[in-house]
Amino acid sequence: MPATSREPVQEFFSIGEVCVLTELKPHVLRYWEGQFRFLSPAKNRSGNRVYQRREVELIQLVKQLLYTEKYTIEGAKRRLDELRKEGELRPAARQALEVATWQGIESELRQILRVLATPVASSD
Repeated sequence: MPATSREPVQEFFSIGEVCVLTELKPHVLRYWEGQFRFLSPAKNRSGNRVYQRREVELIQLVKQLLYTEKYTIEGAKRRLDELRKEGELRPAARQALEVATWQGIESELRQILRVLATPVASSD
């Protein structure tokens, strides 16, 4: 009988983990905390930022709005408020995270294809 248990889903992330997941620099995340009121990670006993999964999703949505859709900070704030009022903020954030995940997978696959396409030098 196959095992039905799943590994637990990570719910909390350090700023370093968020940087890896979102491909953003720590100073960008810290700046955004001052610009977007929903980005206010808790701090652990050591004073380090601890982001929740929902915050990571929202960070990815902000990144999409600013970098892909070319919104200004003010425009992104307005768009996020619109999504919140429409009850679509969470679904939009999850979709942004999914898109980023698929883009990351596609990028990794392209890198693998490049490696596989590289001719191997003969050792004669």
